[in-house]
Amino acid sequence: MKKLVAEFIGTAVLVLFGCGAAVLGGAAIGQTGIAFAFGLAIVAMAYGIGPISGCHVNPAVSFGVFIAGRMPASEMLRYWLAQFAGALVGALILAIIAGSTANLGQNGWGPGYLGEYAMPAALIFEIVFTAIFVIVILGSTASAAPIGFAGLAIGLTLVAIHLVGIQVTGVSVNPARSFGPAILAGGKALSQLWLFIVAPLAGGALGALLYRFRTLEA
Repeated sequence: MKKLVAEFIGTAVLVLFGCGAAVLGGAAIGQTGIAFAFGLAIVAMAYGIGPISGCHVNPAVSFGVFIAGRMPASEMLRYWLAQFAGALVGALILAIIAGSTANLGQNGWGPGYLGEYAMPAALIFEIVFTAIFVIVILGSTASAAPIGFAGLAIGLTLVAIHLVGIQVTGVSVNPARSFGPAILAGGKALSQLWLFIVAPLAGGALGALLYRFRTLEA
């Protein structure tokens, strides 16, 4: 239960910091500031709840950890429930603060959304960059990795991913992060949610398979 509470809190914090930066401070801090808000949220939670749950705060990461053989399926499913619930609560708190559900930092693609990239570009971005993210996570938390630096490596990787991809999809690489805002915003965000569940899970599996088959084992 402690692990599930930690995952719930961590995912809520990720949505509040990352999406909150986009919604409440986006005009002042710009895309670079938003990117760092997402990354710093992960750094904070990695050291805050990492010793309890591993700080997955992302169903794609939990799926990758499962594929890599580091977590049983039953525990992964419990993590998913906590993560999706935490993201929804984080989005709800953000909606209350913002006074609206129209803009909660929801992900998307196509005409009218940021860089107006097409669906194939969004799909490829989310698969490839989630794979990269999971590779960094599994590598930096491996037994051969330097102790104490995983949180920084993972958080800074998320910053870099956002710097590259905010204009493409707003950056998900995390089904829960997309789920919370989309459920409350509805409309186009909800109709496009499938991509931000399917693509990150596929990317997480691809990254994890490199560890499952010991391709990247130290």
